[in-house]
This record gives sequence, C-alpha cells and structure tokens, in this order.
Amino acid sequence: MSGEADDYDEFGMLGDNAAEAGLALSAIPPVTRRHFTLAGGQAISALAWGDAEPELVLLHGGGQNAHTWDTLALALGRPLLAVDLPGHGHSGRLPDRDYGPWRNAEAVAAVMERAAPAARAVVGMSLGGSTLIRLAATRPGLVHRAVIVDVTPNSGVRSRAMPQAKRGAVALVSGPPVYESFEAMAAAAVAASPGRPRSAVERGVRHNAVRLPDGRWTWRYDLFGDRPASVGDHTGLWADVSAITVPVLLVLGADSPFTGEEDVAEFRRRLPAARVEVVPGAGHAIQSDQPLALARLIEDFIL
Repeated sequence: MSGEADDYDEFGMLGDNAAEAGLALSAIPPVTRRHFTLAGGQAISALAWGDAEPELVLLHGGGQNAHTWDTLALALGRPLLAVDLPGHGHSGRLPDRDYGPWRNAEAVAAVMERAAPAARAVVGMSLGGSTLIRLAATRPGLVHRAVIVDVTPNSGVRSRAMPQAKRGAVALVSGPPVYESFEAMAAAAVAASPGRPRSAVERGVRHNAVRLPDGRWTWRYDLFGDRPASVGDHTGLWADVSAITVPVLLVLGADSPFTGEEDVAEFRRRLPAARVEVVPGAGHAIQSDQPLALARLIEDFIL
C-alpha cells in the first residue's frame, strides 16, 4: 500500500521546525525510529529523541503521528520517546480497527515497559490525552506525572456536535480518504488550518501522507470507514479521571472548541489537585500553535 514522495526525508526538515519557532540550536539532536512488536504481533513505532533513557513519553492526537511533537521536542531538548499510536503513523493497524484509549493504553504501557520505564512524565494530546487518562489511572507505576493537552472525556461529544468548519484540522479525518495528488491533499490541510503557516502544515502532511500504488495519496492513519461504536465515546473515562493518583497538568488552548467550562469544572471536581493552565493564542493542537509555551509549562511541571 505504501509509498512516499521521492524527496521525503523523515528527519531532514527538523531545521525548518527550529527556524520557524525561533530556536537557535547549535545542532539538531539525534532522532531514530524504533519499532516494537507487542503481544499478538501488534506493531508499534516511535521516535526516540536523544541517546539517553527517555525522560518523557509523548502521545499524539487522532489523525496525527509522532512528528506533531517535533518542534516541542526541539524546544525541550530532553531525551524522549514520541509514540505513533496504533493505526497511526508507522504503527500497525488492528483487524477490529479499535483505536480507542482503552486499547491504546495497553499498547503504550507495553512500549513504555520496554523503552521508557523510568520516564518522568507522559504528555498526551486529544486522543493521546484520553489514552493518558486511562494509562495514568491504571498504570501509576509507569506514569509518574501526566500532562493532558486540550481534552477531557467529554471532548468527543463536543466534536461530534460541532460543524466541520469549527473542527479545524480534526475535520480531515471525516474528509476524503484519497486525493488525486499530494498538492490536493496539502491544500485541504492548509484550508483546515488557516491560523498556521502554510510551510508548517505542508511539512506535517509530508509526515502523514502515503502514496498508493495507483499514484494517488492517502493519509497515514486508519480512521476511515466503519469502526466500533465505542471508539468515539470516551465519557467512560470520567471514572478514570477520578482514579488518577499522580500529579496532573491539564493544558487548554484558549481558542479551542474541544473543551468547555463545564468540562473543566467536572475535571476539577473529580481531580481537585489537578493544575489547569490556559495557553493564549492556541487552539486544539497547542503543540503546533504555541509549542514554546507548552514546553515551558512542561518544564515547570516536571522540575
């Protein structure tokens, strides 16, 4: 099924990430792609930043992949592991197409046990944040601190209720699965992300695009077509929020429609010790809109 643009270099664009963010780096840190085979043959891939044991584990949102964290990883300058969630990026697909947080958490836990057992914190955004809620509630021995980015268990309900135009780049997972050209795919992503630089959006599409044998292009995630009904309903995670015992930082985008005051109030009610921060100038994907602000919050939280 897979193919890539002839000039695609997975790690060759990191200098562009650094330049766009205004990061004056003497050198780009080493990044390698790792592959893990879990129980039942499930394949999980991840990006390992740095040569030391990972201090952080990063979990992306639905329809994204580990490269969504590139600028944040550069800003943090710490050894970390950015995971491609099941059915995303270079990770394998599941026969039942269940990519909900419950199954995801099991896969992430297995990867952390092998590759990041002593990580100081886990950061999860959107679907990755929902996965982190489950993981923190059930595996506190692996999750020492949790940074949950712009999601609560009610975010899926909000997403389904809002019009496509308001969902931003999230709407792409409900759009066409196949495009006639890479340019058409990139144009759709740019149109869905009007507040971001075109170059940054196109770079993200390069990391998330696969060329089909017939020359057309599709996304590097398995979110189209029929999936289990429970996958999109994460309200059952409210019980897991109540069960979390590790320190939690909930980071919200000031311009994001995916969380509301009542959701945050419920989160605080169930987890009174949680720290809540709002990032100005950020929508749902805070790691893309305000990566340096998110990096500062993470640094402050884990120190």
